Amino acid sequence: MSVVLSFLLSVTWPAPVPPVSERWRAWPVTRIFPATVPGHSPSGARVTYVLAGVAPEAACPAAFQAAAVRPYWPYCRVALRATYADSTQTFVVTAGIAVLDRPGFFLHGSGRPATVRPAAFPGGPAARFGDRQYVTGVVLGSPGRYLVATAAGYADGRAYRPGDPVASRLRAAARQVATSLHRALTR
Repeated sequence: MSVVLSFLLSVTWPAPVPPVSERWRAWPVTRIFPATVPGHSPSGARVTYVLAGVAPEAACPAAFQAAAVRPYWPYCRVALRATYADSTQTFVVTAGIAVLDRPGFFLHGSGRPATVRPAAFPGGPAARFGDRQYVTGVVLGSPGRYLVATAAGYADGRAYRPGDPVASRLRAAARQVATSLHRALTR
């Protein structure tokens, strides 16, 4: 009788939702970094960003450029990173999540800010993505326990050159991936 009652309760009673500050540990990696992230191009066309790979957990100084999270390093528990490619495999975006031990205040950045270090994954569109290739990025945060930053560039491995124009689709990719992951983690 108790087995049946336990089963019925587990089916009808929802599992407790972990507090926001513990979601990075309680949720499976596929919920933190979903297989796809929906978006739109600047012209309004639908775009899908497809997961290229998830990097192992790292210390913040190894996963982020110093200026991006230096004030938070003493409070940064771990850094999580994954790289996405747009459905045409033209653009790649590494998203980094800094998990903090205490809430912090964040500045929102855009352009080519100090951000997460790109994570390359062999055998796919992100194979040649590194620090020299990121062109633009976004740093998002809130008075919470997470900082989400992106570094975006071209899948063909071209290096960033100061003064080169940034494609609006690339800028949109960086912002949309950061916003989507931050929203999912903090709502």
